This record gives sequence, structure tokens and C-alpha cells, in this order.
Amino acid sequence: MKILLAWDGSSSSDAVIREAAARPWPEKTQFLAVTALDPFFFTRAPLLLEEAKKSTLEALEEQAKQLEKAGWNTQRQVVLENPRHGLPRVADEWCADLILIGSHGRGAIGRLLVGSTAQAVLRHAHCSVEVVRHSGKKKETVGTGGMQVLIPTDGSELAMRALQSVTETPWPRGSEFEVLSSPEFPVLAGEYPYYAPEQVAQLARAGEIRAKEAVAKGLELLTKAGLQAGVAVTEPKDTPAHAILSAAEEWKADLIVMGSHGRRGFDRIVLGSVSETVALHAKCSVQLVRKLAK
Repeated sequence: MKILLAWDGSSSSDAVIREAAARPWPEKTQFLAVTALDPFFFTRAPLLLEEAKKSTLEALEEQAKQLEKAGWNTQRQVVLENPRHGLPRVADEWCADLILIGSHGRGAIGRLLVGSTAQAVLRHAHCSVEVVRHSGKKKETVGTGGMQVLIPTDGSELAMRALQSVTETPWPRGSEFEVLSSPEFPVLAGEYPYYAPEQVAQLARAGEIRAKEAVAKGLELLTKAGLQAGVAVTEPKDTPAHAILSAAEEWKADLIVMGSHGRRGFDRIVLGSVSETVALHAKCSVQLVRKLAK
């Protein structure tokens, strides 16, 4: 497995390095710690750019030692490019399987949502992306205690791929998993055609049936892999994104793993997809799983 770690010197990106060093990964996993320096800010001071690149690489070397102490092969790279473009490009060229990125960088301090760089990487990377947030657990339990992993599914191909990725990933001992499906209540607008109440109820029941089938398939997959898992189907009273966020907060999830898009597809230009809304607003880490282009 090849994992790119985005680091920009912020506390949020420091958490990325700590998380990567603390979690178990498949044998022979390789890491690439990357900092993207935007040369635009050094247009009138090219000598300062060289100094910034040198000092950044030195700082990156120090950060990467945490991974090497944990026994992982770790490369370092400083690229002179806007991080919103540079990080996805490097991930493509290095054939990364996963990008770990902090929810906020130096330019997003104090924001309630993820920073612009993380948002751009979520949208444009061709591999899976995990937005790392502080779990809130005590430092001494990180890496030793089990994780609470929530896996939303709508039964789509990428939702199943997300579940499959969970079975292929090593987890700390004692980790627990919950497969969640959130049927959406049908909203039928317009006077014509007229939908009788029983027809609306029938549509709602069909959505619940699909949700139960989806979590059953997910549970079967995780159980076969020897993972301790439960299932939950939310009431079709809220949007799936809000239902997932509420469930994650109530269950105190450390990580949400879900497909980058579901049955409705994924709008890369306008916010609003379930997966992107969850990644933007969740209080825990969120990993969006994509299929790799072979």
C-alpha cells in the first residue's frame, strides 16, 4: 500500500503524521510525506523560496522520523506548486492508494469546515482520501485502543468497495465497526401527477428495504473477515448526510469510511453530495474510498 501524507507545518497536518505512525497498516506499506510550497508568494523573492524549500525539507525530515521509528519506509518530497493542484498530481505520479490530509491547513485556521486545500484534494484526487481530525481520545490510548469505525452504505458499487477496503485493512485490537444505511424519505413536489399517501408510503418502504439489504450485505462481508460489527438503519426523516453525521457523533466514531459517491453520483463542482457533506462537517476523521484507475 502507498500512502501520501500531506504536511504543511500546521497542527492539523502534525496530527496526520501522528495518526499514520500510530495506526497499523498492511505489511510493506510505503509512505511519502509531501509539502507543497506555492511559488506565487515568492515571485519577487526567489532566494527566499530556496531558503523556504530547504527549511521545509528539514522540518519534513523531522516529522518523517516518527514513521521510521514505527518501522515504516518513508520518503520526503517538497514540491513547488499550489497544494490544491500539487498534492493530487504527486499522488497520481506516485500511484498512491490513499492520501491522508489534515482538515485545516495554515490558511484555514478558525474555519468551521475543512480548509480549501483539503476540499480540493477530496474533489480532484483519483485515489482514496482521508481527512484526519483529532479523535479526542487520550494520547496514551492512541494506537493501542480499538477504534470505532462507522461505514455508511447505500448498496452501491463504491459503498461495497469501501466495505471491502475495511476488511483489507489491519485495525487496532478491540476495534468495533458499524454498518449504517440511511434511507431517504421521498420528496415529491408538484401538483401533477398526484401521488396518493399510500404510494408515498410504498416508496418509503421500498427505500427501507433497500437499506436493510445493504447493511445485511455489509455485515456479512465484515463478519467473514472476522471483524466485530453491528448494523443500524436510520429512520427516513432526515437527509442521509445529516443522519450519518448524527449517528457518528452519537456512536462516538473515530473514523467514517464510505464510498466517494453513491447511487446518485458525485458532483465534483458543486457541494451537496452525501459523501462530501459528511467529509466537510464530521467531527471525526472521514475516509472517502475510490476505485483506482488501473
